[in-house]
Amino acid sequence: MNYVKAKKHLGQHFLKDLSIAQRIADSLALTEAIPVLEIGPGTGVLTRFLLQNPLVQLTAIEIDSESVAYLKEHYPSLSLIEGDFLHFDIDTLFDGKPFCIIGNFPYNISSQIFFKALEHKERIPVIAGMLQKEVAERLASPPGNKQYGILSVLLQAFYDIEYLFTVSEQVFDPPPKVKSGVIRLKRNNTQKLDCDEKLFVTVVKTGFNQRRKTLRNALKSLYNNPQATHPLLEKRAEQLDVASFVELTNWVATVRQ
Repeated sequence: MNYVKAKKHLGQHFLKDLSIAQRIADSLALTEAIPVLEIGPGTGVLTRFLLQNPLVQLTAIEIDSESVAYLKEHYPSLSLIEGDFLHFDIDTLFDGKPFCIIGNFPYNISSQIFFKALEHKERIPVIAGMLQKEVAERLASPPGNKQYGILSVLLQAFYDIEYLFTVSEQVFDPPPKVKSGVIRLKRNNTQKLDCDEKLFVTVVKTGFNQRRKTLRNALKSLYNNPQATHPLLEKRAEQLDVASFVELTNWVATVRQ
């Protein structure tokens, strides 16, 4: 049976239900041929289905040498990079063309994967894959609840995010302690935010770092005028959508001068 290789230090387990693997592979929902980067293919549980899709021009990146050897033996036609996605130069991929990302993302580095992908958002129209359910729900969460956080805002600024389905612990061997979730991110029409994007990131991170406080208290380190005020300062970070954070960023830029 073709399982994802279990590597505890990578946060992975054996996925033993191939129908789930097929659904994850199909979650890209491609309508035209495009390069696809699979992150962490292990022993190819998704790879086999991705290679069957004529619209997928597949390259995989795998850090584990045993998995690399297995993939080379069982999928000799696969374009394979042995390396760490988090430290790989994405600019060298696909001659600068757009590409999609898919994977059974290791639980312990999934957020870092999305942060890195966000840095190359102009080239990545779709990201799909499986990760810890709690994290998947956080990325797709709307404002107004405890799941909504820093990565929710930063990703939703540039992507429309769908939570597709939940994966039971029982389809893994050994079963993890948490459920998994499959999500799909599709690039929206926002090319650039209507604010200083670096300051936007700072405002979002600073606001959520003290998420129980109102933004008046959470953000006071970002500007020098204690008398300045804005209605959004009376809210908490989890209550603001992307547009409100853009508005607040422009206000901070004005009052900190």
